[in-house]
Amino acid sequence: MWPAEEEPVNITDVAILVIDMQQDFLSPASPLFVAGGPAMVPNLQRALKAARSANASIIHATRRHRATGIDVDQSRRTLFAEVGGFLVAGTPGAEELPQLAPASGDFTIVKTRWSAFFATDLDALLRRLGTHRLILTGVQTPNCIRATANDALSLDYATTVLSDATASQTDEIQLSNLRDMAAMGVEIMTVSQFELSLDL
Repeated sequence: MWPAEEEPVNITDVAILVIDMQQDFLSPASPLFVAGGPAMVPNLQRALKAARSANASIIHATRRHRATGIDVDQSRRTLFAEVGGFLVAGTPGAEELPQLAPASGDFTIVKTRWSAFFATDLDALLRRLGTHRLILTGVQTPNCIRATANDALSLDYATTVLSDATASQTDEIQLSNLRDMAAMGVEIMTVSQFELSLDL
């Protein structure tokens, strides 16, 4: 649907961002469960394997809250209180899936809002790494992926979303948001196209 880049990427300028691949977003019993999330995990594993083979920077962004919920965003405060909390630092629900856990050399940031740039040091880290192209993966597309993409574009990063290594509640929501981001200037590609672009 969307073309991949024709030329190999200068991998020293590329970072792949893994957003919110945590138990509370991927467990069917969780109030935050993203229905499309579990099915795309193998694709995300492929993308990370390719990125590591190419020595790309890998950054894990996870949402974690205080047990009191004082740092929960306004739109979720009521839900947080009703269910007794979610994504609380130090609890199993806040942990990343074991198969996607940070490896040696990966970077991690903690966020409390949708965008991985908001009130974090992500931009400073990317600039220190010399990143010009940012690859977005994870959940969920209309919220954290899209908010992060908006900020990445505003900060002048060439921004790519991997369509089959991100997920939403439904296929309709996923496709609609990918189309919107493509219209904004975000490059949309599949994991297979990403692998080819690395010229491994």
